[in-house]
Amino acid sequence: MRAVEASLGVLGRGSVEEGPMAMRAPAGSPKQRDPKKIPNGDNAAQGKWGRAWEVDWFSLASVMFLLMFAPLIVYYFVMSCDQYGCSLTAPVVEVVTGKSSLSDIWAHTPGVTARAAQIYVGWVTFQVALYMMIPDFCHKFLPGYVGGIQEGAVTPAGTVNKYEINGLQAWLITHLLWFANAHLFHWFSPTIIFDNWIPLLWCANILGYTVSTFALVKGYLFPTSAKDCKFTGNFFYNYMMGVEFNPRVGKWFDFKLFFNGRPGIVAWTLINLSFAAKQQELFGSVTNAMILVNVLQAVYVVDFFWNETWYLKTIDICHDHFGWYLGWGDCVWLPYLYTLQGLYLVYHPVQLSAPHALAVLLLGLAGYYIFREANHQKDLFRKTDGNCQIWGRKPKYIECSYTSADGRRHRSKLMVSGFWGLARHFNYTGDLLGSLAYCLACGFSHLLPYFYVVYMSILLIHRCLRDEDRCSRKYGRDWERYTATVPRRLLPGLF
Repeated sequence: MRAVEASLGVLGRGSVEEGPMAMRAPAGSPKQRDPKKIPNGDNAAQGKWGRAWEVDWFSLASVMFLLMFAPLIVYYFVMSCDQYGCSLTAPVVEVVTGKSSLSDIWAHTPGVTARAAQIYVGWVTFQVALYMMIPDFCHKFLPGYVGGIQEGAVTPAGTVNKYEINGLQAWLITHLLWFANAHLFHWFSPTIIFDNWIPLLWCANILGYTVSTFALVKGYLFPTSAKDCKFTGNFFYNYMMGVEFNPRVGKWFDFKLFFNGRPGIVAWTLINLSFAAKQQELFGSVTNAMILVNVLQAVYVVDFFWNETWYLKTIDICHDHFGWYLGWGDCVWLPYLYTLQGLYLVYHPVQLSAPHALAVLLLGLAGYYIFREANHQKDLFRKTDGNCQIWGRKPKYIECSYTSADGRRHRSKLMVSGFWGLARHFNYTGDLLGSLAYCLACGFSHLLPYFYVVYMSILLIHRCLRDEDRCSRKYGRDWERYTATVPRRLLPGLF
């Protein structure tokens, strides 16, 4: 916002806390612990965790810019497809040359409708019900899947939150019902999302602003954990970046987990399916480009929910507060801008040559493999304290130490083998390759489908710098030794 992070990063795809960090003490089981005894290592008790306590002028300017222009960016992309065939320059040219005016463009923009409101309220209500009312059963029969009640990382105040991990189950139930409707029940048209796309945008904005405002008020008046709140004295920064660390309603409804995964990411694949159905309706067939976009993005979505427990240890959950950038971003930015490739292909049904399609597929799968395998290597190294095999040999690492807030010295290890010997954030490299594959599936006629890879590049480079600043302050000279051993951030030999 994830800049705007997580979801305007969601989602980025979640980065494990502290980037290339290897071995860390795992979170234990007690619900509450003394924060002075927790070796978080970044002087947590002194206020250096999470977002800033104080706001500099650049951060405030960035926040104001995003609050004002992020909603307009979403509207501009969607409007460009609806009125100008996905051309990003045509609206500007027409307004500048006087052929059209801003009021004309707005007059041709569909408003919120009762039908869209019914769809959206039903959708969110259904996802809340799946989240709250049906305990996970997938972990009982899917080998390797970790679901059910799981513990998150220790918060700076010493709290260990419990989560009901059932996102994969919610995704499966939702999509089974979608396909059952499309082929058996016919309660609604599979094109329902596309047909109401702009009216649904206003509904999503209403929810995004409502939940963000509620989270801010809740943080001031009745926070879930007052010790995990941060106040800067600046309203706009507090609204954007959030006050509460883990706002909850009741025991189980966790704002971060719900809005990061549901309703936006569950909807992602449904939106793509609706776009494919619309392409079929308009042109009589679904192109191989549309199939590629649906398949490659579905791989990422399923991976997200398969690893939802792992997500509890990422920056989104461990460091970020819940504010507008997560609340609005997950409701609006993610579902509307992460699906631009499918939307574009409705208006421009690209049929790729066999070599082009194969290259896109291989690039997307290669990116996914690097992303997932790099994270697996890091997790394996952490869990075994380096007593494992990475690429057929014992991994190399750099011994380092740091001082926690209570003044104690701790030892840690930074891995320099496998993908982590090629670059310090090679998981992000895989992420970017996958993002590029989505865009390349749309051909080269328009710029609009390539917004995603440009945005993800900015997002992940910013996240690299953010991770490394934290690690540099934590490890000092040991971090310098590490960066000398692994000199590149993303691309071996280049950057």
